[in-house]
Amino acid sequence: MKSNNEQPGYSMASMQGDPPVTRRALIEAIIASTVGTTIEWYDFFLYGTVAVLVFPELFFPSSTPFIGQILSLLTFATGFLARPVGGILFGYLGDRIGRKSTLVATLLLMGVSTVLVGCLPTATRIGPLAPIALTILRFLQGVGVGGEWGGAVLLALETGHRARRGFYASWPQAGVPLGLVTSTGIVAWMQGMMSKENFTSWGWRVPFYLSGLLIVIGLLIRVRILETPLFARLLENKQVSSDPIGETLRRHWREVALAAGTRLSEQSCFYLFSVYVVSYIRDALHLPEKMALQAVSLAAALEFFTIPVFGMLSDRWSRRGVYMLGCLLMGLFAFPYFALLQTKSSGLIGAAAVLSLAGGHAMLYSVQASLIPELFGTRLRYSGASMGYQFASPLAGGLAPIIAALLVEKFPGAYWPLAVYIIIISVISLACVWCLAETSRKDISLHD
Repeated sequence: MKSNNEQPGYSMASMQGDPPVTRRALIEAIIASTVGTTIEWYDFFLYGTVAVLVFPELFFPSSTPFIGQILSLLTFATGFLARPVGGILFGYLGDRIGRKSTLVATLLLMGVSTVLVGCLPTATRIGPLAPIALTILRFLQGVGVGGEWGGAVLLALETGHRARRGFYASWPQAGVPLGLVTSTGIVAWMQGMMSKENFTSWGWRVPFYLSGLLIVIGLLIRVRILETPLFARLLENKQVSSDPIGETLRRHWREVALAAGTRLSEQSCFYLFSVYVVSYIRDALHLPEKMALQAVSLAAALEFFTIPVFGMLSDRWSRRGVYMLGCLLMGLFAFPYFALLQTKSSGLIGAAAVLSLAGGHAMLYSVQASLIPELFGTRLRYSGASMGYQFASPLAGGLAPIIAALLVEKFPGAYWPLAVYIIIISVISLACVWCLAETSRKDISLHD
């Protein structure tokens, strides 16, 4: 099914009016977007990992282990409820004042929130105020990361829009597994350096404090970059939308809804494979949680390299083709994934993590960075891409670990409900991407 947004090829007239982009400027834009995304997702994933490991005990000590886990995961899900808020807020700012300024703001918001999580007193010291404060800070994290994605991918996509957009835009996506491997790696390193008691008492705070240093590095890089040439031309010609959110929802509600649907499989599976799997291996399989952290870290490290490969493939083949293949592979791998975990072999658990994250998930995640923003013109691209991307977050990433925990509790010893859940959401995403337009040959320099 084709959208009336799609253009048959590149319009030379529109492209000749673009400001020239040097190779150095393109490389700096890609580095700035990738480094900033890595730092933002380090913060976001760090919370998820620690929420599984120690937050139930520290912030919900009066609950049973299962209830404490669910309550901790609910604070984790709060970040996903906040992400559409961040997408709307920073999408508006990004389409009104520019990509660069908005990205600096999202990085600051995420960094300050994360450092404050590490400073929080636990429930034994301030009682019910502890989980309340934790939830508020998690919400602010979600607002920050909700605005980050749209700006980061647009920085790479719009700077290198003339060719190989899928490859260039995939690099900020590669920052996500890099943030994951950094956060899980530091947590695993801290656990290996000290006793469990010391880690639970104070060691878990150290990775949150490190975020402050990372934010300074990210800001130093981002303040040096230029505005994207497409948005700079929009400002120069005074063609910026006065109401980007309202205009996007009026004119492109279908694209926003379908983009959100394409994300259900990718995001749900990612948080099952990277966050929930830690507690699944520890509680359901009774194996050391370090085994899960090591497997996820290895898979994330490899995914950093496979994401740009699939982005390049989407340039040569098609966005929809690569994405639909990824949905099929994710659904087909659902039962084998849990079967490999059930072996309790460290090697096979590692293989399951690598195939799920560096394989199926990378295929989906790499293409999103070009497929979703290319659905919208420059005037509405930050708003449209952010809303399409973030509207799936509460149902997908936020609820996925909770749904998985409830299924395991309801069907103890059985993994088939988890596999069926993955298959269902993969089919939904496959249907949604089937209805989207092919955008790999679209001229995105048009203002729409």
